[in-house]
Amino acid sequence: MSAEVWGSSTWSHSFSMSYDPPADPRPQPVSAGSSYDTLFDGKLICTQSQDGYRFSIDAVLLAHFVAPRRHDRILDLGAGCGVVSLILACRHADVSLVCLEVQESLVRLIRHNARANEMEQRIRVVPGDLCAINGLVAAGDFDLVVCNPPYYRVDSGRHNVNEEQTVARHEVKARLEDVVQAAAFALRTKGRLAMIYPASRIASLLAAMKHCRLEPKRMRAVHAYPEANASLCLVEAVKCGGDEVSMLPPLYIYSYSGGEYTPEVAAWYRWG
Repeated sequence: MSAEVWGSSTWSHSFSMSYDPPADPRPQPVSAGSSYDTLFDGKLICTQSQDGYRFSIDAVLLAHFVAPRRHDRILDLGAGCGVVSLILACRHADVSLVCLEVQESLVRLIRHNARANEMEQRIRVVPGDLCAINGLVAAGDFDLVVCNPPYYRVDSGRHNVNEEQTVARHEVKARLEDVVQAAAFALRTKGRLAMIYPASRIASLLAAMKHCRLEPKRMRAVHAYPEANASLCLVEAVKCGGDEVSMLPPLYIYSYSGGEYTPEVAAWYRWG
C-alpha cells in the first residue's frame, strides 16, 4: 500500500502523465503537494502525496498475485492511497472492496481516488486502527484480505522525517502480529490472506500466520533479476486450510541488472 503501501519497496517506480484539467471532468489532485499519476495506459488514475506516502511496484505485484473470485468481498488492510484496491476494482468488475486506513490524510486520498475513477460505489473507506478491528468491521465478513504491511520493526531501518512514510515503512502503529491477527478476524473460514513481505523476514510472517490458523498455500519469491537473491516474497494463506504449500516459479522484475522489465511484469502495467 510512494515507495510504500504500508511498506517500503526495493524497487521504486513512478507513474506520470501530462494532465490538462479542462479536458478531464474527474476530480483533480487534492492539494498542490500531490501528484496525478496513472496506470494501465491512463485507464486508472491515482493521486498521491509528492512528499509523503507513495506507492511503488510492490503494490502492483500484490494486486496481480491475488486471484479474486466472483463477488468476493475484499478487505484492503492498511490501504495507503488505495492503489491495490483501485487495481483490483479495475481488473475485477464483480468484486467489492473495503479500505481500512489509520492515517487521516490517506483516508482522504482513498476517497478522492475512488471518486476520480468512478469507483465510489464499489470501494468503501473505513478510517481506523487495525489493532481495533473488532470495532470497525464484522468478524468473518470477508472472502479475501490483501495487505502490504510495514516492512521494518520500530527499532530498525532509518526513520523518515515524514510521518506518512514512517508509518508506512515501520511498525509504528501495528506490529506484524497485529496485522495478521486483524486479517484472521476479518476472514471467513476458508477465506484467503495475500501479503507481500521482505524475504529476510519471511519466517516471522509464516509463524504469525500459523499462530492465527492461517495456513500458507501459495508462495512466490520476488527477485530483482535472475542472478539476484530474493528480496520479497508473495504469500497467500487460507484460514483453517490444509498444510500443503505450492511454491510458484520465481518472479523476476528485470530481465537483467539495469535492464528492462521482464515481459510478465511489463504486461501488468498495460491495459488488456
